[in-house]
Amino acid sequence: MVRIGVVADTHCPEFLDELPPSLFERLRGVDLILHAGDVGGPETLARLAEVAPVAAVRGDHDASLTDLPLSREVDVAGHRIAVVHGNRRRWLEEPVTFIGTITLGLFWPNPRLPEGLRRRFPDADVIVYGHTHKAAADQVDGALVFNPGAVYMVTPEEARRRLARRPGWFAWSWLQVIRHRRDQPVRSVGILELEDGQVRASVIPL
Repeated sequence: MVRIGVVADTHCPEFLDELPPSLFERLRGVDLILHAGDVGGPETLARLAEVAPVAAVRGDHDASLTDLPLSREVDVAGHRIAVVHGNRRRWLEEPVTFIGTITLGLFWPNPRLPEGLRRRFPDADVIVYGHTHKAAADQVDGALVFNPGAVYMVTPEEARRRLARRPGWFAWSWLQVIRHRRDQPVRSVGILELEDGQVRASVIPL
């Protein structure tokens, strides 16, 4: 069996000073780590590489990580896995909408997103994505479309702190939404298990 750790939206050291110890506990023993973007900095990739080899893509917060591709496909144990992040102004696979832009899909993700990703990567057995900070696993035309959730989550308390710094209109818009949330977002990481031609996905809280 091959075990793959799936990570997205670490935003470290952009918003997190360091990766949480629980992340490394969950990733212990994996053979490969896939990072679906919004890494935060090269030190994050270096830290993850101490656990296992890392294949990462560039997110909309990764302007300095120019060596990372916007998408990539890797072959593991006979399975083709596509990895992509998303686009800050809109999902590459979604139509542009004002609400979609403000929320980044955090609250009202496009229900057609899995189908759009499947069309974009027609040869993939698994499609990994990030950006929405929302875990999801969908089967679409024989492919698993998987979001592991986010390592970094904006809590209402942090939204208020960031609003006090007078951010630009884009950040201000979705921080206003988040600061009124009553539910507490849960940080998470994903695990893919590949065995006997099958793929099993799980989302594990941090």
